Amino acid sequence: METTARTRRAASGLAALVTLAVFCAADAIARSFPFGPRTRAVNDLGNQYLPYHAHLWDLLHGRADGGLLMNWQSGFGASFLPDFATYVSSPFALLVGVFPRDEIDLAVYVVTALKTASAAAAMSWLLLTLRPGPRWAAVLLGTSYALCGWSLADASYNLMWLDGLIALPMLCLVGEWLLAGRRRVVGVLLVALAWMANFYTAYMATLGAALVLAVRLVLLAPPRRETLAVLGRAALTAALGIGLAAPLVTVVYFGSEHASPGHFSGFVPSGAPDVLARLMPTTYGFGTPGLYVGTTALLLALALPWHRAVPARVRWAWCALVVVMFASMQWGPTQLAWHGFTTPQGSGYREAFVLCAFLVLAAWYGVSYGLPDVRALGVAAGVLVGMAAVASGSRLVRPFVLPVLAVVAVGVLGALLLLLKGKGRAGLAVALLVAVQLGEVTGTSAVTTRLRLAHFDNYAPWGDRQRAQADAVASADGWPAFRTDPGREQTVGNDPLIVGGQGAQYYSSHTSDVLYRTLTALGDGWTSGGRSLQSLDNAVTDTVFSVGARVHSPPDPHQDWFPQDGTGETVTRQDVPPLVTVRPAGPRPGWGPSPYRNQELLLGTRVYTIPRTTLRGTSLTARCPAGSEAYLYAPLFAGTARLEGGTLIGRFRADAHKKIAAMARLGQVPASGQVRVALVPKRAVRMPGQGSVGCLDTGRLRAAADRLRATGATKVTVSDGTIRAELPKGSRGLAVVAAPRIAGWRCAIGDAPAVPAQQFHGLIAVPLNPTSTALTCTFHPPGLRLGLGVGGLALAGTLLLAAWQALRRRTRTTVPASSSERFAPVS
Repeated sequence: METTARTRRAASGLAALVTLAVFCAADAIARSFPFGPRTRAVNDLGNQYLPYHAHLWDLLHGRADGGLLMNWQSGFGASFLPDFATYVSSPFALLVGVFPRDEIDLAVYVVTALKTASAAAAMSWLLLTLRPGPRWAAVLLGTSYALCGWSLADASYNLMWLDGLIALPMLCLVGEWLLAGRRRVVGVLLVALAWMANFYTAYMATLGAALVLAVRLVLLAPPRRETLAVLGRAALTAALGIGLAAPLVTVVYFGSEHASPGHFSGFVPSGAPDVLARLMPTTYGFGTPGLYVGTTALLLALALPWHRAVPARVRWAWCALVVVMFASMQWGPTQLAWHGFTTPQGSGYREAFVLCAFLVLAAWYGVSYGLPDVRALGVAAGVLVGMAAVASGSRLVRPFVLPVLAVVAVGVLGALLLLLKGKGRAGLAVALLVAVQLGEVTGTSAVTTRLRLAHFDNYAPWGDRQRAQADAVASADGWPAFRTDPGREQTVGNDPLIVGGQGAQYYSSHTSDVLYRTLTALGDGWTSGGRSLQSLDNAVTDTVFSVGARVHSPPDPHQDWFPQDGTGETVTRQDVPPLVTVRPAGPRPGWGPSPYRNQELLLGTRVYTIPRTTLRGTSLTARCPAGSEAYLYAPLFAGTARLEGGTLIGRFRADAHKKIAAMARLGQVPASGQVRVALVPKRAVRMPGQGSVGCLDTGRLRAAADRLRATGATKVTVSDGTIRAELPKGSRGLAVVAAPRIAGWRCAIGDAPAVPAQQFHGLIAVPLNPTSTALTCTFHPPGLRLGLGVGGLALAGTLLLAAWQALRRRTRTTVPASSSERFAPVS
């Protein structure tokens, strides 16, 4: 007998509520935000996802510099649509708009909690759709899936991945409709929604749902013609759904193609002890697969092969699916396929939620045929003991893990045995199962939160520092007449998105290769393998990029890398050329090894003296013109540097292949011309050598800036993806826009047709026509036209499908059967 929709709704709602309660209780126990003093903003949550949600808030409230096409606040002008599709295209993300701007941390927490609860509801609904079964088990297993190890350890701080956690049971549900030949158009729309919300995990969820559909076809064993019809419907549904999402998917693809390649290592599979350890409660280890699904679900899944009430074909089909999935995660080629044939940065097991879902499905098929008998439970318990014995050799099994596992396993087995005894004790047994499940998940989540906080860099939630930075930026902001950089002493990797302003700082999976190469050649620093570019506090680059105001902050007190200097936020200003300047035409040499000479190439004037240096111990000496401004370029140095007699402290953070330190301003050279730099290394590092010191002639720089300002644009306006400038009459040479020449820029002079922009040392350049003074540059994200074309075709196909379905309904009088009614009884 089919489970009623009312039953499914009740179970799904209860699973969502239970998940929400456990999610919050775990954070309260861990004393994590918003229930305690410990921040949740670890790693990329603080550096990327919170800032992008803050930028979405600004877009929704009309306060952002830019729009959906261009983000003018980051990276001196970055394509935003790929970032939108990667980080904030989920419908849940729109909820941040109803929170105050200074409560963005709370807004993101609420979004994360609601996504997790929705995944529980979706899985519970799917389980009761696949087969009738006990409602308590559907609630318990839905919660197990939503709060699996992958969700707690990885997706809770990569919150856009949680859309994939929701998508997998949704797409499996679409598969059930395809088997029954029902809800074809709704299925297309759900596929499109999943791929729009987060294409990355939707891709994995689609593969997972395809595997589930394959198992269902094997078990239902329809006639060959009907099998081919189901596969055809599945292919059409996937094609139309992904096609509707194509405008976002294609821009992400091309954004990745033009991104910095980064400096990342390949996949190394985890050993058996670590993998088995991650099935246990209260374990955590970065870079290992988060496979924990709760001891109840695990024991039921382990009992399935020996559960004699379940037909043999059902047992072995679902067990084979789990084994195949596990093997695919450990073999390099299939592991790469799960990640879209792109080596992931960071965690290498991002598809682990699919295996968690398969374990939950195996558990459900076991319990839906009736509880496993004592023999099956005994074998499952024995297997669990063996797994624990192997896992005990893992560094992830801390002293409390095995005792917790033992207590939980005894509680689960006791409750299941009580259920086997008869209905009189069913209430007590279910209550015990629920209590054990809630306790172990809460404990696992709390332990994960604490251990993750200790493992990763972490960042303070919005507070006094960010408020002071935002106020300082707002007081100086003059965009687009000039840029206001929020400062070298960053709080997170995307400060301009959090506190405002327009600077070099930018952290994204789509950080363009041209921006990375340009800023690195100019002496900038980066982290995250080159994907997180930093602000560069340098008078020459400020002149070139029209940075007319710069905020200076003390080191972030939440970070303990550098001591506090007792200062507050200050703003320095300088007269800079406009966003669009005029440069002479002619040959342009490529970048050289010296960032000082590279800056001069971009400026067009020699302004630096690069003296010979002498390093004795931790003292670096050189001679420079008196009154010039000293800089130190030491990309592999970690520590501080101070000019003797100076007040400025240069701060350097480097770690070969992961972090490169930016050039630092040290202050004015004394009248003696003697430059003596005291170096204080934080650890064993490469000390700066020849070519590391540059002394800037500030008079020559002012003269160069005056010339660029005199010949530059008289008026500049900037909208989302369009720059317009008025140039002095008779201008010749090249118009250069102080923005990276990323793919997608087209420019026109006067009424001439727009053509792809040229490049001037990585910046947008356009040959001038002396008869016209108007410049217009427009940005079209690569892949958008292709995506819109594919999306249009998919929309037409979906409308035709809807019309055909409506016509069939008019001519059909019988209600279509469900999949289990249409085919064989074994499902």
